[in-house]
Amino acid sequence: MLYEYKIKTPAEDFINITEYVSDAVAKSGVKSGICIVYCPHTTAGITINENADPDVVTDLLYALDKTYPDRPEFRHMEGNSSAHLKTLATGNNTVIIIENGRLVLGTWQGIYFCEYDGPRNRHFYVKVMGD
Repeated sequence: MLYEYKIKTPAEDFINITEYVSDAVAKSGVKSGICIVYCPHTTAGITINENADPDVVTDLLYALDKTYPDRPEFRHMEGNSSAHLKTLATGNNTVIIIENGRLVLGTWQGIYFCEYDGPRNRHFYVKVMGD
């Protein structure tokens, strides 16, 4: 089963989408399987990371900005090459195991939509497969 979710994003942030993904799993009725979370945008991504301390997201965004800054040498005329690079670093999808009808995530883990070129109207997909 394929589910689509739409979100409005700020300029740059990691938006916790764990509840959306859990919702897709619950709607699917799948008890054992996997789900794929996929972002069809080239300047946004999907990742799993800590969701207990909001400073982690702040630190990650800071580190990505330092690692992939805007550079005058970039030739892409839209001026968002650093956003494309950040997406390469985080990736545009993740796979999560489903067991007993629930996502198998670590105690501190959450699923994030990573916005690098907002604010925008975005969407992502959750594909649930299993029994």
